[in-house]
Amino acid sequence: MNKFLFKQVDNIGLVLFRVVFGLLIATEAIGAILTGWVRRTLVDTPFTFNFIGFDFLQYLQGDLMYYYFVIMSIFGIFVMLGYKYRFSMIAYAIMWTGVYLMQKSSYNNHYYLMMLLCWIMAFLPANRWFSIDTKINPKMKNPAMPRWVLLVLIIQVWIVYTFASVAKFYPDWLNASMPALLMEGKSDFWLIGGILQKPWVHWSIAYVGIFFDLLIVPLMLWKRTRLIGFAIAVFFHLFNSFIFHIGIFPYMSIAFALFFFSPEILQKRFLPNKKLYTGNEVIVPKYKNLIVGVFSVYFLFQLGLPLRHWFFKDDVLWTEEGHRLSWRMMLRSKSGSLTVWVKDNANGEKQRYNYRELLGDKQHGSVATKPDIMWQLAQKIKTVEAEKGRDVSVFMEAIVRVNDGEYHPFTDPNVDLAAEAWTPFKHSEWILPSPKDYNEKAVNE
Repeated sequence: MNKFLFKQVDNIGLVLFRVVFGLLIATEAIGAILTGWVRRTLVDTPFTFNFIGFDFLQYLQGDLMYYYFVIMSIFGIFVMLGYKYRFSMIAYAIMWTGVYLMQKSSYNNHYYLMMLLCWIMAFLPANRWFSIDTKINPKMKNPAMPRWVLLVLIIQVWIVYTFASVAKFYPDWLNASMPALLMEGKSDFWLIGGILQKPWVHWSIAYVGIFFDLLIVPLMLWKRTRLIGFAIAVFFHLFNSFIFHIGIFPYMSIAFALFFFSPEILQKRFLPNKKLYTGNEVIVPKYKNLIVGVFSVYFLFQLGLPLRHWFFKDDVLWTEEGHRLSWRMMLRSKSGSLTVWVKDNANGEKQRYNYRELLGDKQHGSVATKPDIMWQLAQKIKTVEAEKGRDVSVFMEAIVRVNDGEYHPFTDPNVDLAAEAWTPFKHSEWILPSPKDYNEKAVNE
């Protein structure tokens, strides 16, 4: 085990990934300002639907978020340059984690992956070569790293892709109706818009998606298939970038290839002046048990979180319970309509409530389909009304459809959600059971 984990290997892949990763996270931060994402998500909205339990992050919102993201972009540049690397990477990780946890209206699996990679990279020796830190302190320069560093990164990538593939094994993906829905809004794309509406394209997307996610890591691990795997990965991710406009994720995924190619190839292509390490020493640190223990627990969580929805009652596609943090990417299209009723507990008067005036434009799309956000809205309404001197009960009548199926009742309209406790590890009984074949229309088409 010591030889397997602590054998020294060349660190060029990690060093190059640090440069690319730093550039990408700096681009993500400044791009969020330039595209208006910060304004729409964190400035214009009166409040955000944060991850439950992180309400204190509400205090970070407003115009200061522009400066917040500028500072993040500076830390990203520092990571790229390898300047005060550890501090810069930890600072970016803390700030991005704050952004991730303070809002769910723009939830994205890629944001979650970026958060995980930020924290992993913060504790890896990625600045030991080709960095300003080694110029300032030449003693820290080192062409090698322990093998466990490479294994941690590869295992993380494998988990993401594997669970993304497994999650696609459900009817609406296997019969290509979900890819067809994804392509519906792409008909006006230059040159290929019409082609994207062809059934054979939908079937290709469905099964290429499954097999790519399932096989890309094994293809990259085996030397004989590495080049073809890389070529497929470049095409796959550039296609996704062009069609779905999903930010830095496709380019970060292409950069994962740096973990798989040999140091000799990487040196020849990118850093010809780098000293190649060939010593094969085994250096076991005194804190080896801490390293093994921390990453063992971490990966147990990474394996457990995508599986937890099996321990909830009903279908995750319907209830959303266990959907987040599970690599369930682009698996369903969900829309709904929400009516909120408020009862004055002093006189028993019940009336329809205009909840939309509490929300920003970005939040309207998710409040009618996500049960945790509905619950948070109920708490917000109760607080707002309490500030007016009213003690109220809040009832929600939601209808939802999944993957262009029929609309069905989603919530029990007789339950006061403001009085309910949120139970993250237990099914919320006020979510109505999923109807039989609730997405029947999509299946039949």
